[in-house]
Amino acid sequence: MAKKRVHEIAKERGISSKEVLVVLQAAGFDVKAAASSVDEGDIQTAFLPAGNGSPAVAPVAASDARTAQPKASAPASSASAPAEASTGTAPSAGQPSERQRPTRVAHGEQSSAGGGRRRRVVIDSQAARRTSGPPPQQQPPRRGRGRRRRTPWVEPDLNAPAAVAVEEPPTQLNSGATVKEVAESLGLSAAEVIKKLMELGEMATLTQTLSDDAIQVLADEFEKKVEISRSADSLAEPVDYVDDEADLVARPPVVTVMGHVDHGKTSLLDAIRSTEVAAGEAGGITQHIGAYQVHHGDSVIAFLDTPGHQAFTAMRARGARVTDIAVIVVAADDGVMPQTVEAIDHAKAAEVPIIIAVNKIDKEGADPARVRGELARLGFTPADWGGDTEFCDVSAKSRVGLENLLDNIVTIADLLDLKANARVEASGTVIESRLDAGRGPVVSILIQRGTLSVGDALVAGGNWGRVRAMHDYRGGRVKHARPGEPVEVLGFDGVPEAGEHVRVVENERRARQLAGDRANRLKTEALARRQGVKVSLEDVFALAQKGEAAELNLIIKADVAGALEAIADEIAKLPQDQVAVNVIHDGVGGINESDVMLAAASDAIVVGFNVRPVQDARQIAEREGVEIRTYSVIYKAIDELRAAMEGLLEPEEVEQMVASAEVRQAFKASRIGTIAGSFVREGTVRRGALVRLVRDGTIAYDGRIGSLRRFKEDVREVEAGFECGIVLANFADVKEGDVLEVYETKHVDREL
Repeated sequence: MAKKRVHEIAKERGISSKEVLVVLQAAGFDVKAAASSVDEGDIQTAFLPAGNGSPAVAPVAASDARTAQPKASAPASSASAPAEASTGTAPSAGQPSERQRPTRVAHGEQSSAGGGRRRRVVIDSQAARRTSGPPPQQQPPRRGRGRRRRTPWVEPDLNAPAAVAVEEPPTQLNSGATVKEVAESLGLSAAEVIKKLMELGEMATLTQTLSDDAIQVLADEFEKKVEISRSADSLAEPVDYVDDEADLVARPPVVTVMGHVDHGKTSLLDAIRSTEVAAGEAGGITQHIGAYQVHHGDSVIAFLDTPGHQAFTAMRARGARVTDIAVIVVAADDGVMPQTVEAIDHAKAAEVPIIIAVNKIDKEGADPARVRGELARLGFTPADWGGDTEFCDVSAKSRVGLENLLDNIVTIADLLDLKANARVEASGTVIESRLDAGRGPVVSILIQRGTLSVGDALVAGGNWGRVRAMHDYRGGRVKHARPGEPVEVLGFDGVPEAGEHVRVVENERRARQLAGDRANRLKTEALARRQGVKVSLEDVFALAQKGEAAELNLIIKADVAGALEAIADEIAKLPQDQVAVNVIHDGVGGINESDVMLAAASDAIVVGFNVRPVQDARQIAEREGVEIRTYSVIYKAIDELRAAMEGLLEPEEVEQMVASAEVRQAFKASRIGTIAGSFVREGTVRRGALVRLVRDGTIAYDGRIGSLRRFKEDVREVEAGFECGIVLANFADVKEGDVLEVYETKHVDREL
């Protein structure tokens, strides 16, 4: 059945929409606005004529609409009131429709107009303002200013359960937060925070960066709990991806080779991939991570070679984080060493399978059984002893046992069932990065998920870039890199840190934005660390007056970011309570002119690791008097740095006992003074030497020997067991029984 809107009905019947609404609502239909729709049958029902042709429900004036509508709480009889109070008749078909207005009449009067009899409506204009219901209760009179009534005491319920205190979660704050950010996070005003800092003895502005310790102290003072998050924490958390099983494909296992220095890790990899890498390493020690791929039958294995020197702890840990299988190389003639245990700890922390490769089995003095016994005490029981750890006896020199080692790696990889989604945007980890003179920043990336293509926009920590070119581990150019493949990428705007997470983003604009946010956060964290170790001017003056203020300024340049990180870690381990080491600048690449000029302005030493001065840097260094030291092995750099720090220390004055003499008799001479007749008990007494007179355990004199005689003759020295006459300079109160201690002072170089 067709529907009509209220305003259409009003137009057809020549009345207002409000009057139609009143009629429809009185008939029991739920209409609320002029745009509401009503069925035509309902319209006829609402306007159905009653008796003599007048409608059953007639419209009323707009002013009576509020009183005509029944309320839910009103009696049922009130619903018929509008019907009884109708004031007009529906016009006939031949007569024009005219609206008739109700007139106000006295209560009880009736109208005699027309032939029919009509009811008159009494309109009460105040009826809508009055509320229905009983009259409000009268408020009790207010009491006077008498005695205030006490609150009745309620006996506490001792059996009621104790209220459980809900502990609020700690507030998250980024490391390096400013005073304003700390105040907003703790729900305090900035003035309160600055006032508390002043009470704690630190002046800070609204935008000043606070150290992590200062933030923690502030939180304790305000009884708040905070949790400081750092950028490194976000890197440590692994990212879990949910991929469809149909999109997953098999990927090569990533194997990290770790172990002690000079145990043959690089030589073992060299034997596996038949290339001479160890020949190019300084001192035969791997200085940075190398990533390679090896084909064994139908399988492909990706190898990561990590340094074994103790300085490269961070690089070993980084290699263990991205690996699937760890190969621990132990020399059969050397056994388990400190870095071997550390490599095992890294592999355990990464929760990856471990294979022990016992190398140098053909060397004289090799004892693989002893190595198995030492590792068994560490919890690695060999499989041939009934344990669950695979041991492989190999020789990198004679290439014995390599096939067995590769077979074990492939078997474990098959058990792990390694898969990755290659149809998504690529992500991976920076294995190493360096600054090449001709190509710019060169970043080695291990792809862990997705496919990296030339032209993709990348972001890695505080650096971003667009892939201009990619090279595989052989140096050949490639256009795509799939999961498990190590590649060298060109196109970054800088040198990202090793271990940074790399991922592809939508476009270069997004990559630039993410890299900028990350760089700002790293900058604020660095400021916070410097805030925590700053020294006030009063402290510097106090140290200078005591002769204890000594600083060694350094500028460090390295070939790769991992080596730079290792040097910085070793410098941090040096004792700096007497000599402070300030690394005023560090970077990847050759030593350039700006490095030399910065060193000249700050009285610094330039330390280069596997890099050389470029362009006119050496000539400028000679002209400015800047010292440049270059190294190819890290422990030599650390040893010379320690020696340089010791050279800044003031020599220590050490007192050494030379002789001891006992005064047996005192003689007085008019021209000479008091002569101490003494017997030399030990050592040799020399004329002009420093002497200390001790009487009853107390030092009575500290000076020099004025003259030394034996049998009225001046002598230069008197040895033990002989008697002599000693005259003390500017001292005459010598008594029998005094002890003369002859000593000398030496300046000894101090050590850290």
